[in-house]
Amino acid sequence: MQAVRRDPVLAGTIAIVIVSLLLFIVWPIYAVLKESFISQQGLFTLDYYREAFRQSENVRVLVNTLWIGLFVSLFSTAIGFLFAYADAYLKIRFKSIFNILAILPIISPPFALSMSFIMLFGQRGFITYHLLGIKDANVYGFAGLAAVQILTFFPIAYLVLAGLLRQIDPSYEEAAQNMGASRWRIFRTVTLPLVVPGIANSFLLVFIQTVADFGNAMVIGGNYTTLAAKIYLQAMGNYDVKGGTALATILLSISVIMFVMQKYWVGEKSYVTVTGKPSRERQLISDGKVVWPVGLACFFISAFILLLYILIPYGSVVNLWGIDFTPTLKHYEYVFSLGLKPIIDTTYLSLLSMPITGILSMIIAFLIVRKKFFGRSMVEFTSMLSMAVPGTVIGMGYILAYNGPPLVLTGTATIIVFSFIFRNMPVGIRAGVASLRQIDPAIEEAAQDLGASSYKVFTSVTIPLIKSAFFSGLVYSFVRSMTAVSAVIFLVSASYNLLTVAIMGQVDVGRIGVAAAYSTILIIIVLAVTGALKLILGRMGIAVADM
Repeated sequence: MQAVRRDPVLAGTIAIVIVSLLLFIVWPIYAVLKESFISQQGLFTLDYYREAFRQSENVRVLVNTLWIGLFVSLFSTAIGFLFAYADAYLKIRFKSIFNILAILPIISPPFALSMSFIMLFGQRGFITYHLLGIKDANVYGFAGLAAVQILTFFPIAYLVLAGLLRQIDPSYEEAAQNMGASRWRIFRTVTLPLVVPGIANSFLLVFIQTVADFGNAMVIGGNYTTLAAKIYLQAMGNYDVKGGTALATILLSISVIMFVMQKYWVGEKSYVTVTGKPSRERQLISDGKVVWPVGLACFFISAFILLLYILIPYGSVVNLWGIDFTPTLKHYEYVFSLGLKPIIDTTYLSLLSMPITGILSMIIAFLIVRKKFFGRSMVEFTSMLSMAVPGTVIGMGYILAYNGPPLVLTGTATIIVFSFIFRNMPVGIRAGVASLRQIDPAIEEAAQDLGASSYKVFTSVTIPLIKSAFFSGLVYSFVRSMTAVSAVIFLVSASYNLLTVAIMGQVDVGRIGVAAAYSTILIIIVLAVTGALKLILGRMGIAVADM
């Protein structure tokens, strides 16, 4: 603390970070909690919670949310492990294609797969109606929602587990093999126990994302309502903000409990028992008894994902999906003549928030890893908390917190930019923390001993050393801002509308062609901007990890 007091730039930075976290993460959450516990007369009450649990509909929605969270997490983790095992252990052709298709759901609108599912399996679906002749097909409900969420969220488990499986020293498995153990026994007694904490970690991360999922629940959930969708319907549809905040607090409690378990219980466990670089590369498995079943499973899942994504641009160039497949560009004509504003607003606000998110993420990571000051643990926990807060909760919190003095931001671009920044910041922070922990602090200490201030050290020494993590955070921030929906659906206004909200509006009124055109444009913008960033950074010698 003495060092902090001697450095006014560092002290000012810490103060700004703490105030920002309190204003844009803690305050909105507090606003939701306060609204749910305070009556119209300004007195403390539990009536809104009693009413919430008194209604059998709300109890059913809570059970629905927990059940689908467990179901989707189980199957998503299993599929993610399958892809990760194939990537790290098996000798399979076209492995890189599997990896690319596995992360496609991350860079697309969260409900894009729901729209494709409706186009395939709905009442006028290509498979159900045109191929199978089923005229009363119903893709809405638990089955459709679960299938879409599994395909949407299994990449989270894949990305976590792929890194862990690559870190395992192959000497353990080779030793077991030399002693005569079969491949199944090696997998069951050596490989699997080493990644059990990673599997639990993936399960909890997917669970958090599933119970907070708003877009898919609204588009394909049908009568199978979840808490994320119910909060929006209660607050915006029934104009019952108090009841909505009570439900939001219940959902927030579930997410935060799982987040704390993931971060402090599972996240602290060791995944491998051998450190250091292995003496040689792992010998990939080429045994057909292993490669063929796993390879075929990955192939069919990847092919199905590819089919779902091909349907989006195809659906945008047919006259009326399920009835008239005549090629047409009328949906794009509509978008570019009347509906261009959401595209411009979304791209502009995403680009605006991108550098702020990246810089703030690296500053917080630097403070967490390199500096000791009062409140550091609070800064670390609070900065990562927004990852656990469901979008509908934070969106409602922003409306409640910034709808009156001292900060009146409702209806402005500023409130949307702040929601982008503080929702997308945790991933950049994690990347920065991981990079900083790999760098010897003696390098920065040497600069300080030569008289450099904390600002000079950060800009001249730290940032150049962690530039890959910094720019990876930029790419991720842009992608997630372009595809955000659950928080910003509360924040859009006549002045600023967003592309994902416009897509949901078109799906709601049955204009699948226009929604598909918007989705296609969104995916093209995301791929173009991220591709341009990676190309520019690659020529500058900066490697950016795939997001």
